[in-house]
Amino acid sequence: MNPLLDFSGLPRFAQLRPEHVTPAVDTLLAEGRTTIERVLAAPVSWDTFVAPLEDANEHIGRAWGQVAHLHAVLDSPELREAYNANLPKLTQYWTELGQNQALFDKYKSLADSPEYPTLSTARRRIVDNALRDFRLGGAELPPGKKARFAAIQEELAQLGSRFSENLLDATKAFSIVVDETRIAGIPPDVLAAAREAAQKDGKPGWKFTLHAPSY
Repeated sequence: MNPLLDFSGLPRFAQLRPEHVTPAVDTLLAEGRTTIERVLAAPVSWDTFVAPLEDANEHIGRAWGQVAHLHAVLDSPELREAYNANLPKLTQYWTELGQNQALFDKYKSLADSPEYPTLSTARRRIVDNALRDFRLGGAELPPGKKARFAAIQEELAQLGSRFSENLLDATKAFSIVVDETRIAGIPPDVLAAAREAAQKDGKPGWKFTLHAPSY
């Protein structure tokens, strides 16, 4: 089973491979869009409208969160390619969701319904936050400005990914090897790790990088 589609427990990072990313993203986005169609045709209530949509989007967010985490801390050319290939799909989905006028209207109907005051504080907060996110996501913009907003969101996602990759590459690329004249005041455990890093490279002294806790 694709580990990105297993929501029965904690994330299975050790089993996650770059080839799992695209099939999982495509499956979850298709399920998300199917759920949107279903809840739009359902009565306005927590159980028939909000809960199914929250569950579908939570699965998308959880799966992509695992991919994004590994992309940030255990990057590889294959994972980077998979991440960048699927990032526009996720950006488009969340932008479409945030600008969906029909969903926005149903959330407003729920907030104005007799059921809303009977919901728990947590559930009312979810409804309130959804209304806020629709407004911030451009749901009330005219069509032309919605398209411009969507283009900006996609560009920001791509630029953010490129910045993170450049930062990661620069962090990996930098190191400095020093002698005993420059290590005064450094904790022993950090020195031990730095000594080991230098020895692995066949160098005398202590090697420091930009990775925690070295920096």
